Amino acid sequence: MSASLALVTGSAHRLGKVFALTLARLGYSIALHYRGSADEADHTVKEIRALGVECLPIRADLTIPEKIDFLFSLVDEFKTPLKVLVNSAAVMQVAKPAELEIKDWDLTFDLNLRAPFLLAQKAAERMTTGGLIVNITDVGAQKAWSRYSAYTVSKAGLESLTKVLARAFAPTIRVNAIAPGLTLPSDAVTEEQWQQLIEKLPLKRAAQPEEIASALEFLIANEYITGQTIVVDGGYSLI
Repeated sequence: MSASLALVTGSAHRLGKVFALTLARLGYSIALHYRGSADEADHTVKEIRALGVECLPIRADLTIPEKIDFLFSLVDEFKTPLKVLVNSAAVMQVAKPAELEIKDWDLTFDLNLRAPFLLAQKAAERMTTGGLIVNITDVGAQKAWSRYSAYTVSKAGLESLTKVLARAFAPTIRVNAIAPGLTLPSDAVTEEQWQQLIEKLPLKRAAQPEEIASALEFLIANEYITGQTIVVDGGYSLI
């Protein structure tokens, strides 16, 4: 059994899964959070356990604060100190400001911003001997993506929250963020649109998921970094 535990939200698939597998390969036990992707979560748990690492899947709707309490009640059953929290769960809805409904705005902020805050609060209570919190933001946090208005603003807020928590939780706990660029296409873009976006990049290609996860390894290894956002975007922020 590992001497350290990592909690990764939204880790059944996509980048969250890559973060969970990266931490498992580093020897962390994994609390694997998911909401609706039960089949993918089951597959990911099997992959992690095949590495000889303990893994507990936890299903919870992070937009409901009481479910976050429930999640941590299961995390506490590990009897292993929580050392890493990766806030990867997020929702990205397509809606321009004039078209955005209040319920969609609230859903986006409840999951993308309030949940990471509440999760960080709970994690900090348990990281009494030190730990690392990593918020997954987006290069879009520094852009004006009107097509993804609530998402963009929520991720900008998450970068600000990262700085606030880093100062508040120091020196025991470090808080940083990773801002990926184009990595895995969403259902909101067509293949043609995706290729057009890639062609605009200075590096002319999407990121490999492992290239994003390597930023997490870097933040674990370098214990003198806090309050920073590591941008891994192939030069997207330059255009």
